[in-house]
Amino acid sequence: MVWKSNWTCPHCSRVTTINKDDRVETTLLQHLQSKDGQRRLHIRWIICSSTLCNKLSLYVTMFYTKNTPSGWQDGEILRQWTLIPDTKAKIFPGYIPEPLLEDYGEAYSIMELSPKSAATLARRCIQGMIRDFWGIKKSRLIDEIDALKGKIDPLVWDSIDAVRKVGNIGAHMEKDINVIVDVEPKEAELLIQLVEMLFVEWYVHRENRKGKLNKIVELAKNKEEIRKESNK
Repeated sequence: MVWKSNWTCPHCSRVTTINKDDRVETTLLQHLQSKDGQRRLHIRWIICSSTLCNKLSLYVTMFYTKNTPSGWQDGEILRQWTLIPDTKAKIFPGYIPEPLLEDYGEAYSIMELSPKSAATLARRCIQGMIRDFWGIKKSRLIDEIDALKGKIDPLVWDSIDAVRKVGNIGAHMEKDINVIVDVEPKEAELLIQLVEMLFVEWYVHRENRKGKLNKIVELAKNKEEIRKESNK
């Protein structure tokens, strides 16, 4: 049986078919006894099958593991890392304001190490978009989001407000400092993915629309010039 799998390359963002020869997987078992228990690393090397890219990616997953009569059995996933490339951040066009791109990239770079900080950066990035793209500037983010209501899809609005709430967990300590509300890396990634979606839906779509409309205007202008020349 030939092994194949669809995979999105983090370098070129293309969905490619990965064959058996395009990936190598190995495991590393920690045999040392400690109060933390035993752990296993699952290591994956993948080469993008697109000839336009052909770059290497490296992923590492850490599991709890235990020795059973039938062999080593993996349990809960403890951590996951994307080592190559060193960030999941996508490349966006330069017409998106640089401070927004910086916050977005930094959010991805610290997502595994500090999900709360990543959530806070996603919150700040969305606030920056509301101010830049929509021209809404108020003293508090909650007021800016309220002013956005009715201008965008209700589900998108709910998602933006959710980023504000989760981002507040990273930005502000609870009144009772003994109450700890964690943000998991996967949860932080969801917030960052909303930032990516808004980059596309707001900035990229606006630029594409502007480009198409300008082509139509230019087409009409050229046709008018041809008509004038023919009437001379």
